[in-house]
Amino acid sequence: MRSTLLHDADGLRTFAVVMDKDDEAAGELLAFARERGIGGASLTAIGAFREATLAYFDPDEAQYHDIPVSEQAEVLSLIGDIAAQDEAPALHAHAVLGRRDGSTVGGHLKRAIVWPTLEVIVTETPNHLRKQVDPETGLALISLGGHVFRN
Repeated sequence: MRSTLLHDADGLRTFAVVMDKDDEAAGELLAFARERGIGGASLTAIGAFREATLAYFDPDEAQYHDIPVSEQAEVLSLIGDIAAQDEAPALHAHAVLGRRDGSTVGGHLKRAIVWPTLEVIVTETPNHLRKQVDPETGLALISLGGHVFRN
């Protein structure tokens, strides 16, 4: 994985992160966030994976079910956020992957092996995001800390 700072002004930083063959995408993104001290950011990416594990959250069972992708696939869209959870960065990302026949598969990104590249834009926000566990689902969700914005 390689990265460069593209923009830095008024607490807003934007990075380009380029992953290499055989990098594990989710782990590399978390390592990048720890190294750069990122506590709140959004991210978008395109590229390709040689294999991946996505997941679907079943609200009735309150658990994720794996969606294995054991073939080369284009990353048509990968979007997500990084937010602090227990003082460490936590990644929440969803991906839509394109298969050879043009069909797609999507879900929560758990694990993915890059081949040949993944190009990620990470935009850090000046006010860092925090996650708290939702007692109903058991999921760590972004908490606005009492800040509610209404139209």
